[in-house]
Amino acid sequence: MQWDIRREPRRWSNDEIRSRLKLTPEHFEVFDGEMLFTEEHRVNLLGVVLEQVGIDAALRLAPKELWREALDAYEREQRPFDK
Repeated sequence: MQWDIRREPRRWSNDEIRSRLKLTPEHFEVFDGEMLFTEEHRVNLLGVVLEQVGIDAALRLAPKELWREALDAYEREQRPFDK
């Protein structure tokens, strides 16, 4: 899926609605402390929600130090090792 996540909420186009709704679960189930059955399903649901609420809303849910830590870790993983 090619996400179009922005800082602010956005509406889906008519072409996007059907493909996005296919990614949402019919029922929310929790098994052994995990919502939904697979990581892929959880990430797809997160993408759908982030498109609708914007990433700024997500930033308010956790302390900024955690976001910075996650971004630093992501950047380290993306860089090839120096030789």
